[in-house]
Amino acid sequence: MTQVRAVVSTGKGKPVEVTTIDVPDPGPGEARVRVQACGVCHTDLHYREGGISDEYPFLLGHEAAGVVDSVGEGVHDLEPGDFVVLNWRAVCGTCRACKRGRPQYCFDTHNAAQPMTLADGTPLSPALGIGAFAEQTLVHSGQCTKVDPAARPAVVGLLGCGMMAGIGAAVNTGHAGPGDSVAVIGCGGVGSGSVAGANLAGARRIIAVDTDPVKLEWAREFGATHTVNAAESDAVEAIRALTDGHGADLVVDAVGVPQTYTQAFYARDLAGTVVLVGVPSPEMRLELPLIDVFARGGALKSSWYGDCLPSRDFPMLVEMYQQGRLPLEKFVTEEIALDQVEHAFEKMHRGEVLRSVVTFG
Repeated sequence: MTQVRAVVSTGKGKPVEVTTIDVPDPGPGEARVRVQACGVCHTDLHYREGGISDEYPFLLGHEAAGVVDSVGEGVHDLEPGDFVVLNWRAVCGTCRACKRGRPQYCFDTHNAAQPMTLADGTPLSPALGIGAFAEQTLVHSGQCTKVDPAARPAVVGLLGCGMMAGIGAAVNTGHAGPGDSVAVIGCGGVGSGSVAGANLAGARRIIAVDTDPVKLEWAREFGATHTVNAAESDAVEAIRALTDGHGADLVVDAVGVPQTYTQAFYARDLAGTVVLVGVPSPEMRLELPLIDVFARGGALKSSWYGDCLPSRDFPMLVEMYQQGRLPLEKFVTEEIALDQVEHAFEKMHRGEVLRSVVTFG
């Protein structure tokens, strides 16, 4: 057992607090990781606000990179000292999706079996099965993906969630390719990731749509060729005007509300693709004329974690970052200390940052 400092959420709407937690020694199939950096993701705020479950107290943080401290029995592909990016999709290898050769859709992903606890023994619920706003965390060994140790932890750790979700929505789910036209609605962290993914895939025209001029400027840094301020003009008409009146081959909705999904649906070309990567809330309802769904053809898809396979995608994207082909470093707005997470939530809510990243000495 190891005692470390960590950020914990104890109740809906309450500010997070830094406290001491107990991290068990790794059991069979587990690994304990010394966290070097962890991004402050909107999902962490959802946890704090009770938008995912009410299983308080939560150990927040999940977008992380670090060094393996120790491993449990039966772990043969990791050893202490390995530099890893953590993921929340440790595939099982035996479910029906894995057996069909589609492990990115694994229906039975793994987490650590042992709970981390408060000092009084109260079990913690780790965000997305990780809990990395902590000096050390316990995960399933399959949640550790080895990458080049020369990479900067504060940058590549972002592949653990938001950046991978955005890049993957464009590349893995939407299959953006050379010469395509791609529109991205919502240009925060995930949407900007989709812009970067479309650029990486060689899309000819990349249209960024948002109501915030600052976010539109961010999108240009990641490869947007055109921007549309949806507060000033009709997004559907603007996208069509920029695509010779046809609509985009691929439209990514990185907001996840009925209004933006409807815009995405009508802003795509005939037989085009809509990808929903923004996460809607349970009460939201969508209404579309069924004849339009039929007549426009194409594909309506959802993208969960960018349909990624961490063992395949993380090392490849880290290499592209190191080659200068993927500007992951531009997603890091600021590096902060562990006790500044609550302040980072406030900045995120105001739209002032792409990512605040907690770094550990």
